Amino acid sequence: MKFGVVVFPGSNCDHDAWYATGHNLGHQAEFLWHSDTNLKQSDCVILPGGFSYGDYLRCGAIAKFSPIMTAVKRFAAEGGLVMGICNGFQILTECGLLPGALVRNRGLKFICRPVRLVPGTLNSPFTNALEAGRELVVPIAHGEGCYTADERTLDELEAEDRIAFRYVDNPNGAQRDIAGVLNSGRNVMGMMPHPERATEPLMGSTDGLGVFHSLVRAFATEGRL
Repeated sequence: MKFGVVVFPGSNCDHDAWYATGHNLGHQAEFLWHSDTNLKQSDCVILPGGFSYGDYLRCGAIAKFSPIMTAVKRFAAEGGLVMGICNGFQILTECGLLPGALVRNRGLKFICRPVRLVPGTLNSPFTNALEAGRELVVPIAHGEGCYTADERTLDELEAEDRIAFRYVDNPNGAQRDIAGVLNSGRNVMGMMPHPERATEPLMGSTDGLGVFHSLVRAFATEGRL
């Protein structure tokens, strides 16, 4: 399986995602520059965390206009797997691939620490290898990670089983403890916690590997491996 990791000016978790998928997971991984339009035959595109240019206006507000995002949106519309982590999640909401928005944390402070999560659903390419109710310890690092949406959207996400992850110990005030959501096609996911930073014992947790193993399992199930 081949992972494409998008690099925006300001990204600081692109190498983390590349290392997690290429080294810890043992699959192909390649960087995709934000001004390119070629996804280089990626089977899954990752929008990594960190920052993107223009975040001083609103997180992801300018990055959504990068040429690579036109290709990402087309890829997603065709059923391709897309995962946005932290700032990548913010970009996915800004460009309309995911509902809702990410706003300032409750308390208005940047938070950087491990948090506890549980999968909100196992019915997705990003969570199928996880266990229902089993807590995962995964780090966060964000100042604008509070997920918000109107009540109708929140109700739809719950009714359609599209909440990918929930916080056990909600660190940022996210509505309904939401840490990650899926699109209606279930092939696009955004999450604020960083699974790529929890992929080997040296990092203090390997719980993030479950997300990447889920992607490989979903890809293999479709008969592409």
